[in-house]
Amino acid sequence: MALDATQPGSATTVAALRLRSWKLGAGQAMEVIDQFSQADFTHVVDDRADVHVSSRDGRFYLGYFPNGRPGGAEEDWVTGEGWVIAVTGTASVPGYRIAFGTDTPAGIVSDVVARILSTSRPL
Repeated sequence: MALDATQPGSATTVAALRLRSWKLGAGQAMEVIDQFSQADFTHVVDDRADVHVSSRDGRFYLGYFPNGRPGGAEEDWVTGEGWVIAVTGTASVPGYRIAFGTDTPAGIVSDVVARILSTSRPL
């Protein structure tokens, strides 16, 4: 950032701030869900229109909750959680869980899912 130290206070220009446009908005959930083949993954759409995807071996789970995930503290709604990804660990290595908000762009979640899927290998 370019500052003019000769003036009292500080000043800068819009160009020096390097303003950017950032991807915002939920986008299209199918951008994520389409990555899962019927042969390797089970797809379930429940009565709330939430989508659940799991690997055939049960170690990978993706949940899409467009209106927020049910459950949480005292079974209240977890309104900010729109995506949940979980991978079950093994006896020697722990698994992990990742959650994204309902307004996280689907393209970002899609990139994370693609990276996770690229690390999976048949045994």
